[in-house]
Amino acid sequence: MASLTSSKPRNFGAYSHYATPCTRTHQIGALFLVVSTFFVTRLFDQWFSESNSLTPATIDLRRTSSNSVIATDNGILRWPERGYGSHLSLKIYVYDENEIDGLKELLYGRDGSVKTTACLKGQWGSQVKIHKLLLESKFRTIKKDEADLFFVPAYVKCVRMLGGLNDKEINQTYVKVLSQMPYFRRSGGRDHIFVFPSGAGAHLFRSWSTFINRSIILTPEADRTDKKDTTAFNTWKDIIIPGNVDDAMTKNGQPDVQPLPVSKRKYLANYLGRAQGKAGRLKLIELSKQYPDKLECPDLKFSGTEKFGRTTYFEHLRNAKFCLAPRGESSWTLRLYESFFVECVPVLLSDHAELPFQNVIDYAQVSIKWPSTRIGTELLDYLASISDKDIEGMISRGRKIRCLFVYGPDSAPCSAVKGILWELQRKVRHFQQSTETFWLHNGSFVNRELVQFSGWKPPMPLP
Repeated sequence: MASLTSSKPRNFGAYSHYATPCTRTHQIGALFLVVSTFFVTRLFDQWFSESNSLTPATIDLRRTSSNSVIATDNGILRWPERGYGSHLSLKIYVYDENEIDGLKELLYGRDGSVKTTACLKGQWGSQVKIHKLLLESKFRTIKKDEADLFFVPAYVKCVRMLGGLNDKEINQTYVKVLSQMPYFRRSGGRDHIFVFPSGAGAHLFRSWSTFINRSIILTPEADRTDKKDTTAFNTWKDIIIPGNVDDAMTKNGQPDVQPLPVSKRKYLANYLGRAQGKAGRLKLIELSKQYPDKLECPDLKFSGTEKFGRTTYFEHLRNAKFCLAPRGESSWTLRLYESFFVECVPVLLSDHAELPFQNVIDYAQVSIKWPSTRIGTELLDYLASISDKDIEGMISRGRKIRCLFVYGPDSAPCSAVKGILWELQRKVRHFQQSTETFWLHNGSFVNRELVQFSGWKPPMPLP
């Protein structure tokens, strides 16, 4: 056997006889090949990157297929059975304003001067409408011991705006109210529902994170991290609700302002609102000065000649094919919902906005969401490239789902409240517990002092 350390030269066959020595010419050729390959690769990468950039010329305008915008049975709204059940079956107890000391203050202010009719107006009217509609609902129960959920009525956004309570009073009153609710303590608030109808969300109650961080919050706003350290919205327990569109536009029959045919509209797009010093809104106002024939975007004010009345506002809103909805003080925007009732295609320019009823509405079939960082001529060029046929298709699909943005009774085939009830049904727990709730072998619930639940007396320490 040959030794591995043998000094005898190896024979590689024919290749060893014809090996060509490496000359300077070979070295120069190899260097040229490496350099040329590098530059060709860079040019290809640059071309590929540019061809994939988001420009109107390269956006694929072909509509993607979708089974349905919303599932219905003969026109009756149908929620997906998975996770929701086959039918609505829940019971909600609505606290009466007279049974808890402090509730009246949260509804009407410290001296009772805030009128419900005043709170019904504007984008915060949902706090009143949800309360009133639940009082009339067939899913309401007057027996606490059979309730799946408990609704705590309060109009604090309106009360605060009208001077009925200040922030400190709101906080103190909420704490007083909660300390008188044995069922709230039993569950740690998990089965209690609160409505906060504005961009501030649950932050209207300054101590929300201490006392109602486990409760179900109904709000149109999901993100306030621009002004707060944390958001009060939790995807897994809270529910996004639609903003409150003016009743004159959502009522049965003919709305006060009728939509215009797409071909008759004066503008490609519009934004009708105050600038509020917000970057996206300011960009739109400047863009409208460059393209006044395409984009209507007046800098509206709270009062004076630069303020639109209700009818004037909707008459302007309907006169564009696309209604732009940039963020303002917070990420949610009422214009998104208003757009469906004047039948212009909403263009959401608010990156952090959350939308209601996402398990039944395919928003890509009825609206557009565009990056707020790309507001400019590129946006107008893109919108101009969309055919009237596609626009009319989106408007037609929008007509089918806008009933979910109307605060009507749950007896209607489709309404915001019915949608909220379906979402609430997913939150129902058949067993309740908290850090201050204990149970014994016989099924009885007791507190830390071993007092049975029926004997819990207010005021109680809150969990």
